[in-house]
Amino acid sequence: MDTLLATLPYLADWSLIVAAVIGTAWGILGGALPGISPSITMALLLPFTYVMDPASAIVMLASTYVGAEYGGSVPAILINTPGTNSAAATVVDGYEMNKQGKAGLALGISLYSGFIGSMVGLVLLMALSGPLASVALSFTPPAYFALGVLGLSVIATLAGDSMVKGLIAALFGLMIATVGTDPVSGANRFTFGNADLLGGIEPVLVMVGLFALSELLSQAALTREDQDRARSRPRIEFPDRKLARRLVKPQAIGSAVGAFEGVMPGAGGTIASFMAYNEARRWSSHKEEFGHGSPEGIAAPETANNTVAETAIVPLLSFGIPGSNSTAILLGGFLIHGLQPGPMLFQRSADVIHSLYAGLFMSIIAMVILGILILPVCVWMVNRPRAYLNAFILALVMSGVYTIHEGLTDIGILLIAGAVGFLMRVLRFPFLPTVLGLVLGYLIESNLRRALVLSGDDYSILVGDWISVTLLGVAALFIGGSVLKRLADALRTRRRAHAST
Repeated sequence: MDTLLATLPYLADWSLIVAAVIGTAWGILGGALPGISPSITMALLLPFTYVMDPASAIVMLASTYVGAEYGGSVPAILINTPGTNSAAATVVDGYEMNKQGKAGLALGISLYSGFIGSMVGLVLLMALSGPLASVALSFTPPAYFALGVLGLSVIATLAGDSMVKGLIAALFGLMIATVGTDPVSGANRFTFGNADLLGGIEPVLVMVGLFALSELLSQAALTREDQDRARSRPRIEFPDRKLARRLVKPQAIGSAVGAFEGVMPGAGGTIASFMAYNEARRWSSHKEEFGHGSPEGIAAPETANNTVAETAIVPLLSFGIPGSNSTAILLGGFLIHGLQPGPMLFQRSADVIHSLYAGLFMSIIAMVILGILILPVCVWMVNRPRAYLNAFILALVMSGVYTIHEGLTDIGILLIAGAVGFLMRVLRFPFLPTVLGLVLGYLIESNLRRALVLSGDDYSILVGDWISVTLLGVAALFIGGSVLKRLADALRTRRRAHAST
């Protein structure tokens, strides 16, 4: 309550309001451009904060983070392209709703859920910074390895009709994650002498290729009649009372997962969105709709990754530990203005902390207002003739990918990923296990290797503390439950087949 009362006066500071609105607008734009991650969007804005006062500068950078996490859902729903890594889970049902002529409703659910998740994250940031951050410090390399395994356990649910194809797709993603520099020895792996691959392959390149470019190739293979689709009304639609009640459960799941994952350095919104999607499907009364345009399949991941946008700041403020690229940029903003995040920051610069809280609230309100204003224009654009729209999407994807490193290697990776994605579509391999394997590959490998170095190659260290044991146990339950469900469904189908003959 004291924190809330101390924050209230800053809500009337016009310099903070302007900074929050500009940062949010820039973040939405950056998140909506394929290939431009939240960290890149923040880094581009960082030089302009040099001449600003510390509070306004920090608010602008943090608001950019909030806006970018929401903005990634816009291309995910409209053009089947996740604008950010954490929007990959939104693609599945968001684009399906778009194809059904419900783009306005899908965008409304995304904005509504993003607002819920952001408000929950802000409350947790203000009220529970100390207790939540202490959990983050308890994580050791074995615990992070177990966290990655828990994330991979979702594959059993995302595999689609064939578990074998899902596992092959996940293995493919894990293989891509090994390209680059060895996390322990520093040796080059699978770079083929190309210096551009030393840092590994950006997940967003693979995701844009798999989802967007393969979709364009598929569209090119269709006849004019096959390309006909339902047209969405050019306005945003928020869920009605009945649908809003249905979305309460997935939004609660997304908030809980986002709160937990946000304070774990290295976890982030991507893992949170996939975990939330998986759990929302598990506990849904409409499981059959997932993958075919389920509103819950949008609400859960969008609530999760927007919750992460606030809770990820907890370890940065409390201990000076940036848990992601985006919070590392935010740390740079603090240091530029002579501020050192940590316990003493709350005593020496309490005004900056309270300004940040107020600025984040303003950015959430700005996100809703800007979303309502710009999303109808976005829906109008996707209703244009397919040939013109495809050309625009291709140009947008290519330019967005090129700006990451301004090199042709990224374009080559994009084209290869698009060709592989088209082949996966033809052979009916799921995309999400590949994305999940790619995102979690480095987290799993690096922490497994570090744990073994610490223990002298003693694998018992992986079950040496209660956190890793708990996470591995939950992962085993998830996998076991999914396998048993598949076996039960197969047995039920076989019995029906026998009964009909």
